Amino acid sequence: MNSEKYKPTYILIGVNVAIFIAGALISGNAIYTPDNVVLLWGQVNLFIANGWYWQLFTSMFIHASVFHLIGNMLFLLIFGLRGEEMFSLSEYIGIYFLGGLAGNLLYLPMGIYAAPAVGASGAIFAIFAACVIYDRRSVKQSVLGAIVFAFFLFFINIGENTNLLAHLGGLLVGLFLGYIIASRRKPYEQHNTEFKYRTTLF
Repeated sequence: MNSEKYKPTYILIGVNVAIFIAGALISGNAIYTPDNVVLLWGQVNLFIANGWYWQLFTSMFIHASVFHLIGNMLFLLIFGLRGEEMFSLSEYIGIYFLGGLAGNLLYLPMGIYAAPAVGASGAIFAIFAACVIYDRRSVKQSVLGAIVFAFFLFFINIGENTNLLAHLGGLLVGLFLGYIIASRRKPYEQHNTEFKYRTTLF
């Protein structure tokens, strides 16, 4: 796959880490992202309603704390490298950003007084879900197990201050795109991928 050459996972991790470090240098706080950064680049529904549409994208690269960043980057490393084995660079990037955008759009109906939302979780859930369903669909096996597994991880990640709608939006987009890509890929392409990468997610 073309994504092997460019290693988008490492690039995305690098960008996320660099942005957090920049925020830490600005605020002098290495643990939590300052409020002014969150309000400018995170997802604030009130501001988006007034035309700050860039927040739907930039919020994917803002994390509330170093712990939030580490957790997300760990999952991105695991599932992102797996995604590089399965998808081309354009497919990988499309899944990541469409999943993240879907999660953010799903959060908009929470209203203008909803708490600011930050993090790459929606995009990472999209990569994860695309991987699990592609893994099953590409070898012509039932996708039910992949769907159950995807939602299992979704539910065990429910916690305080978790943006469930962002996770859900990314999950649904990832399942859809992973299934479509696997269904459209030529048999020899699926065979080559499966032969080269025999590992499975479950």
